[in-house]
Amino acid sequence: MHTKTGSDRGQLMTRALSGRYSAIWIATLALFAVSPLIAPGSLGLAPLLSMLPFAAVLAIAAAGQTLVVQQRGLDLSVPGMIALGAVLVTKLPQSYGWDVLPAVLMGIAVPLVFGLISGAVVVFFRVMPLVVTLGMNSVLLGVVFAISKGTPASAPAVLNRMSLDRTLGIPNTLLIALVVLAIAGFIGGQTVIGRRLTAVGVSEAAARVVGAPVGSYQVLGYGVAAGLYGIAGILLAAYTKTPALFLGDSYLLPTVAAVVLGGTALTGGLASVVSSGVAALFLTQLGQLFRALGWPDSWQLIAQAAVLLIVVLVRALAPAVSTALRERKGRQADVVSSPA
Repeated sequence: MHTKTGSDRGQLMTRALSGRYSAIWIATLALFAVSPLIAPGSLGLAPLLSMLPFAAVLAIAAAGQTLVVQQRGLDLSVPGMIALGAVLVTKLPQSYGWDVLPAVLMGIAVPLVFGLISGAVVVFFRVMPLVVTLGMNSVLLGVVFAISKGTPASAPAVLNRMSLDRTLGIPNTLLIALVVLAIAGFIGGQTVIGRRLTAVGVSEAAARVVGAPVGSYQVLGYGVAAGLYGIAGILLAAYTKTPALFLGDSYLLPTVAAVVLGGTALTGGLASVVSSGVAALFLTQLGQLFRALGWPDSWQLIAQAAVLLIVVLVRALAPAVSTALRERKGRQADVVSSPA
């Protein structure tokens, strides 16, 4: 019979403290379990149906941020990308006579192209991702104002109905998010492209040894991430009907928080878009709980930042705690085995 050694227990402690992947699932289940106890009615049908579409949008945007963080970057262009996807899908049909489907495709393709540009500048010109994506965000907002002429437009009625409808009682926006996350999770974990993206994120040198085109995969990560932001913007515009031009501003911090809570390290490497999606659900329900308690939006933002800070600190301390436990176990073993 196998007996867990001190090293085994140390590894389990590290996993538990670091919260890679499994911890966010447990935390989300616990949050939903305690929500009715803290704020009765916070898990009623109406609050749940109003929360899930926004969780779906955040989950898709967080999946994009996950791809960038996996490549040791941080994408500050999320607000502009979401706004661009939203303005394209609303303004092109209303002001330029486009059909809905081409407008939707443009709402995904145009952000994707801008994402590829950001990735190319980061990879081939060796500019810091924070600088590139922050500058790109300003460019994107300029494009948004150029297309919209400073005036928001309404989403096509067919998109609005689709986003508000439910299939088998499940909001369509949530179903779309589940499909997007399932596809992204499958590609990331079960295909050559996904494994090479992970390999590049873990170690560029090692990836080059096995013949992976490192630069191309890094640029691809930024491009696909931007396409996902575009999808998030389209869904948000469809659900809110007439989206504000700055509707993406409130999604920057939550996407980073969802990535970290989901178990992806900010230093890059191993990542899970599915776990980031679960973390998005956790954060959205946490905000719902705070609103049920009467907290103002300012306190909700502070709470999100506090949760992010706590998780980062715990992850930083986890290796030290694990090492200390192993050393203590080793000293105890030496004492027991030493002759009297």
